[in-house]
Amino acid sequence: MDISFAPIFNSVLFSVIGFAILLLAYFVIEKLTPESTWKEISQKNNVAVAIVFAAFIIGISMIISAAIHG
Repeated sequence: MDISFAPIFNSVLFSVIGFAILLLAYFVIEKLTPESTWKEISQKNNVAVAIVFAAFIIGISMIISAAIHG
């Protein structure tokens, strides 16, 4: 029985690459904003900043997904 692991490997590889790009985009936005967004969300419970960053993460994830799938 010959099992090909290429699709599983490709899936894991693209997932890791996509996650790395998402983290890179987050750190770029974090550096561009004047305040620490993580501090605003976690310590000050700023719901507006949390909603904006949730939309940012969803938007960047959709772009990365479209780029990976072609």
